[in-house]
Amino acid sequence: MIDKFLLFPYYLSLKLRDSYYKRPGRKAAGAEVPTLCIGNVTVGGTGKTPHVEMVLRMLRESEEWGGRSIAVLSRGYKRDSTGFQQVIAAGSAEMFGDEPLQIKKKFPDVTVAVDEDRVEGCDLLVHPEKLSGRKYAKKCWNRDFPAAEYIVLDDAYQYRRFKATRNVVLVNWNRPVHKDMLLPLGRLRDLPERIYDADVVIVTKCPAEMDHMAKVKFVEEMGFTNFLPSACTATAPNGRQLLILFTTVRYGAIQGVYSTSEPRFSYAKKVALLSGIADDAPLRAYLSDTYKIVKRFAFPDHHRYTWKDINKLQELVDKNPTLAVATTEKDAQRLLDYSGMPESLRERLFYVPITTDFLSPEEQEIFKDFIVNM
Repeated sequence: MIDKFLLFPYYLSLKLRDSYYKRPGRKAAGAEVPTLCIGNVTVGGTGKTPHVEMVLRMLRESEEWGGRSIAVLSRGYKRDSTGFQQVIAAGSAEMFGDEPLQIKKKFPDVTVAVDEDRVEGCDLLVHPEKLSGRKYAKKCWNRDFPAAEYIVLDDAYQYRRFKATRNVVLVNWNRPVHKDMLLPLGRLRDLPERIYDADVVIVTKCPAEMDHMAKVKFVEEMGFTNFLPSACTATAPNGRQLLILFTTVRYGAIQGVYSTSEPRFSYAKKVALLSGIADDAPLRAYLSDTYKIVKRFAFPDHHRYTWKDINKLQELVDKNPTLAVATTEKDAQRLLDYSGMPESLRERLFYVPITTDFLSPEEQEIFKDFIVNM
C-alpha cells in the first residue's frame, strides 16, 4: 500500500499501538455482563447505527433477553456534555450526539448512555448506584435506570483499554478496507488487518441480490481462506476462524421531521437532499427512483446546521414552492436542534428511515445465535 510509505509515521504509530495492546501478559478491562462491540476500521460509512438497532431488535425478540435490561453505550460524538450521561428521548443531539438520541427515540425501553471512557461507562451501567456518589452526583443529570444485564457498545473497536466479550467489525461493500488507504489519503483510521482480530466481519451495504460467487470473491480479497458459505465461517491470516456475514440497506417511506410536516409534500416530484453523513450515495440512488433531485446539500459527517445552511435551503424553496426536502434519520436529530427553523421548511422536511437486513435467513439465524448466547 502506497500509504504505508507516504504516511509512514502514522502507519508506524498504528503498528506500535497494536503491538502494545497485543503484548504478552497485558490485560484489558472488561465488564461483569456480556458486552457486544459494533465497530469498524474506517471513519464512518459502514452503517454502525442501523446495525446497533438491528442487534437491539433481535435481542428484544429473543426469549433470553426480551424482558431483561439492555443498554447501549456510545461516546456521543460531537456532543456538548461531558462524562457519563444517560440519554433521554426529550434531549437534544447537541447534548447527547445524534446517533445515541436516534437510538433512544426508537428504543425507549433501552438504557442509552454516552461516555468517552468506555471502562467507566460500562461500570456505571452495571452499577448505577455509583452515580449517587460524590464523584458523579453533580455531573450526571439523569441517574435513574436499571442495572444493565447486556451492553451493546457503539463504535468502541479502537478503544483498546476495554475488552468486549465479542467484537463485530463492519466493512463497506462499496469501499472495502483492502482497497482503501489510511487517513487522509483514504478513510482508514486503523490498520486494515485489524479486521482479523474481530469475532464477526459483516460486509454491509451489499446489493440486495448478491450471488454466491460474489461473496466468495469478496471474502478472498479481504485475505480470508476456507470460506464455508453454509456455516458463514472463514479463516483469517492469523489463523483465527471468524463469521463472515452480509447485510443490505433498506429504506422506508419518507416521514416528517416535524409534527407540522405536510403529507402533500411527500408526493412532490422534486426534492432537495440535505445530508451530513459519510456517504449519501445509496440514499441518492434510492431517492432518484421516485424523485428528481434538483439540489444536493452535502456536509461532513455529524455536521451541526447553522443559519447560513438553513438560509441557503430557504432560498431554494422560495424559488421552488412545490419542492420537498429529504434528509437522513441522523440529520433529522440535528435539524430538530435548530430553534429558528422557518415554518415553510418545517412543513416540507422529511427523513428517510433506514434499516439493515441480512441477505439470507440463514445468516440472520447464525448472527442471532451469536449475539444471544454470550
